[in-house]
Amino acid sequence: MRRSGYLYMVRPRSRKSVSFAMKEPLSAVAVRRRVVRLWLLAVAALIFVMVLVGGATRLTESGLSIVEWKPVSGTLPPLSDAEWHQEFEKYQATPQYQRVNRGMSLSEFKTIFWWEWTHRLLGRFIGVAFLLPFLWFLARGWIEPGFRTRLWVIFGLGALQGAVGWWMVASGLADRVEVSQYRLATHLVLACLIFVATLWTAQGLSERAVVAVPRRLRATAIALIGLVMAQLYLGALVAGLRAGLIYTTWPLIDGGIVPDSSRLFFNAPLWRNFFENTLLVQFDHRMLAYGIWLAAVLHMIDVVLSRRSGPMVFGPVAFGAAALLGALTLQIGLGVLTLIYQAPLLFALAHQAVALIVLTIAVMHAERLTPSPSASHLRLVTPSPAPAQDRR
Repeated sequence: MRRSGYLYMVRPRSRKSVSFAMKEPLSAVAVRRRVVRLWLLAVAALIFVMVLVGGATRLTESGLSIVEWKPVSGTLPPLSDAEWHQEFEKYQATPQYQRVNRGMSLSEFKTIFWWEWTHRLLGRFIGVAFLLPFLWFLARGWIEPGFRTRLWVIFGLGALQGAVGWWMVASGLADRVEVSQYRLATHLVLACLIFVATLWTAQGLSERAVVAVPRRLRATAIALIGLVMAQLYLGALVAGLRAGLIYTTWPLIDGGIVPDSSRLFFNAPLWRNFFENTLLVQFDHRMLAYGIWLAAVLHMIDVVLSRRSGPMVFGPVAFGAAALLGALTLQIGLGVLTLIYQAPLLFALAHQAVALIVLTIAVMHAERLTPSPSASHLRLVTPSPAPAQDRR
């Protein structure tokens, strides 16, 4: 029995005819694309882990345990008791030790040292895991012209991230006992930007059919990525100010759904309240969470309604929109639990991990709706009606 519907045909690079819904054997170009895509997905996975390790480093207050930036020699940890004592003495000169951790033992110092050292080592490893295969692929001609500049930009952002990381740490070594929330938020958002660019580029190399959807769906899907990135920035401000430990009730905050304006805006100039007022920063973080969730609901409804306006690959698109909405719902629930229980390590790390999962789903969903250079040889086709004698 032949059913009507929309099928995908892979347009071959040769002019030989092929039957519907059948793919030609993988060409050398297709194999190369798959290899490059898998490499980029592996790099994206490493960045995902890197962000989580960075979160654990912050939550355990380990980020200031290494007071020097040695990109090469710093790869090796202390190897003798003398070297351990030397590193400990450097940390003892910091405001964090003198005001917060005075009396810390060498054993306790080693614990926070290993967190920061692992975080920095992972950053170096990601740089090598990106650059060496990239150069090899370039030498072999496996990187297509449309992707070369993009990949060099990603590498440049990765190098910048190392410098931003030290810039952040340096802010907590002079007059503060923690890093600047401005620099912490910049460090996190830059890491997420690199993650988004890497994942988007990897998905752009996948062989898939072009999805016929209204332009507004693409626009709203991309807008959701921007909103999630903004929420990550606000989350970093909350973490840097420890605002989540001050107002720990939900759904009320400071005794109301909307706090009194005199408590939200009392710093001068006015803009400082959005970055330094713990109440306003946490309030903004909550309100944006609700706003993103509502935007995801409206996007899901639009996806469902758009099915009626013309042909589209409804299944994968609807699944992506539903997955994003589900992940956002879970994230809000974890955020409430983290708040109420005053940021225990397990809940706080889960909250950060699901935030990255939300970002991952948002990127993959938006990229699916965006025309890709590697999908230029795929097209959506409508099969001709079956001859009358074939119908049953």
